Amino acid sequence: MKKTKIDHYTDKEALDFHKDKKPGKIEIISSKNMTTKRDLALAYSPGVAAPVKKISEDPEAAYDYTSKGNLVAVISNGSAILGLGNLGALASKPVMEGKAVLFKRFADIDSIDLEIDCKDADEIINSIKNFAPSFGGINLEDIAAPDCFIIEQKLKEILDIPVFHDDQHGTAIITAAALLNALDISGKSIKDIKVVVNGAGASAQACTELFINSGVKSENVIMLDRKGVIYKGRAEGIDQWKSRFAINTDLRTLSDAIKGADVFLGLSSKGVLKKEMVKSMSKNPIIFACANPDPEITPEEINEVRNDAIIATGRSDYPNQVNNLIGFPYIFRGALDVRSKTINEEMKVAAAEAIAKLAREDVPDEVVAAMGGERPYYGKDYIIPSTFDPRLISVIPAAVAKAAIESGVARKKIDNFEIYKEQLKQRLDPTVTIMQGINSFIKKNQKRIVFADGEDENTLKAAIAFKNSKLGIPILVGKESKIKEQIKNIGYSENFDIEITNSKDEEKRKKYVNHLFKKLQREQGLLERDCDRMVRNDRVVWATSMVACGDADGAVTGNTRRFGASLEKIKQVVDVRKGEIMFGLNMVVNKGKTIFIADTSVHEYPTSEEMAEIAISAARVVRLFGIDPKIAFVSHSTFGQPLTSRTKHIRTAVDILKDKQVNFEFDGDMQPDVALNPDYEELYPFSKIVGKANILIMPGQHSAAISYKLMKTLGDTKVIGPLLIGLGLPIEIAPLRSSTSEIINLASIAAYSSEVIEYQID
Repeated sequence: MKKTKIDHYTDKEALDFHKDKKPGKIEIISSKNMTTKRDLALAYSPGVAAPVKKISEDPEAAYDYTSKGNLVAVISNGSAILGLGNLGALASKPVMEGKAVLFKRFADIDSIDLEIDCKDADEIINSIKNFAPSFGGINLEDIAAPDCFIIEQKLKEILDIPVFHDDQHGTAIITAAALLNALDISGKSIKDIKVVVNGAGASAQACTELFINSGVKSENVIMLDRKGVIYKGRAEGIDQWKSRFAINTDLRTLSDAIKGADVFLGLSSKGVLKKEMVKSMSKNPIIFACANPDPEITPEEINEVRNDAIIATGRSDYPNQVNNLIGFPYIFRGALDVRSKTINEEMKVAAAEAIAKLAREDVPDEVVAAMGGERPYYGKDYIIPSTFDPRLISVIPAAVAKAAIESGVARKKIDNFEIYKEQLKQRLDPTVTIMQGINSFIKKNQKRIVFADGEDENTLKAAIAFKNSKLGIPILVGKESKIKEQIKNIGYSENFDIEITNSKDEEKRKKYVNHLFKKLQREQGLLERDCDRMVRNDRVVWATSMVACGDADGAVTGNTRRFGASLEKIKQVVDVRKGEIMFGLNMVVNKGKTIFIADTSVHEYPTSEEMAEIAISAARVVRLFGIDPKIAFVSHSTFGQPLTSRTKHIRTAVDILKDKQVNFEFDGDMQPDVALNPDYEELYPFSKIVGKANILIMPGQHSAAISYKLMKTLGDTKVIGPLLIGLGLPIEIAPLRSSTSEIINLASIAAYSSEVIEYQID
């Protein structure tokens, strides 16, 4: 199924997203250093001659010396784009780029989109055949039937790499997995069930074929198209592909066919399955209503007439979503890793069985964290794993690879599947999993989050997206007229339903002034009129006061001013959490490895005692993200070589932690490469941290800030933060000129913090 469209944005926002910075969503970067003349000579002429000769002698060497083995072509002619129809090859490019991004994000597969401006199936086949040697696999997408059948079938015959039409087989694999579990729960045998398939397009035919290959008897399947039951002898509207599913029957309508049926699979249109039809189905019916975006019948309508049905849809707002994202990236990952010649039925069945089995397994704590704190249990409402489940990357490719080897289509063997599964896990971007879990968690209990810089375009976009994605309830601080003008510029109605607040609210202003005056009259000797001036004139003070006085649950500010300037304002309103130290913590992800860096924002030169306290608090926070903390105190030296005054300072912090007998692993001093690179483990076998660190405690704010900003600016690195740790209220500060996504992440973390951490609010 294609992902259900949900209006979380305007057309202008979508256009701006695709146009911003570099147009489009993909780019090509070099996997090798290209800095010296020697590098260029090796990469191109004359050094490239060596692999050219090897490949000419043995074509299989292309897997060793080129990117072929991890490269998939995403191909369309634009004849059936999403639900938009035949809009042409060029119009399909944004969709195909999106598919390429999904391959990279979920399975670390490099992908290039190729749009073929042609409607002739033979010519398309010939084009793909001629450029196929460049790729390890072919993903066909959004090609109308019957051409999609013809093209895939012929390419599978002539090519020796996987060819996969995801519109057909992706849906088939997920629904087959759901069927296996639904039958297990209902106590029915796959050999005995009666199945009704409403719809006879590419997806419906692929689903039916895989159902039969999984054990359903072909004579027990009734397929219908717009003209009714496909039966033997019917002449109208029947082609060679539909005729494969024709059976001997007197039944002619869906109403007739559904009586006594065990399974309904809908890949058709909204509302075609009526409540009276559902009533006529067998006991414990299985209903997969997968029409997009609106199902053949809603779960609510089914539940009105019976309570024993097992239901799946293509919608993310109902349990059991049939989502191709659970399938295609991982299926290709397994196929590529064994250099498979095809994706055969054995591999598809193996994928379906692996998905089904995963839903039956007890969900471990780290997966619960990734899924937002909710532990799903195998049953009627959980027959398909969540797309959030990080185990997908290790389970499905391994099953597919094993099936490829056993069915004789793999060119490469895997000797140890446990090692292979661990390698697969390293391909997953942990930051995305963490944020998915946080966002899933906060959706269940909507928090009121103040966006202090409400007039700023990126902040405003973030607040609107926060609301539309149902992550929480945003409150904007700023002038109402200016914010409404900005909302209109973004593409929404100026009357868009979002709360706007400012110091014109007399009642709130008096409350905040009173709160601030009580706090600061003795601390700083401020007069009430001084506090009034602060509340009136500073958006950060206003936003922070809202949280302090219980009018909001959290806040995000920054983006329009320096971090330090925002922090000074916040500290006037809020105290540090009792028994903790305040500091900045950045989450940094590079090539699938996640590390946390502290202190990036608060302490210029932390003392040994402060460094120890930062380590303790950082360990606590990182555990909230479901990560086992391993702390390295980093320096220019490693275990005292060379020994300097700053080295002694760091080693004292390590000794303090030893005396405290903390419940996490730590070590230092060490250089950052020693802390992060496993190659150093054999040099320092006495340390449990060398090569394994995920929290770096820096010797000073300057080194911390320089490090993460260099990585963010120059490297292929994602950064979330700095998170403000130890503050008495859940308030986050966005760095200057943060993107919309970065602000949303900080708002989500503020909402998450307000839920999972007990805060002392005056």
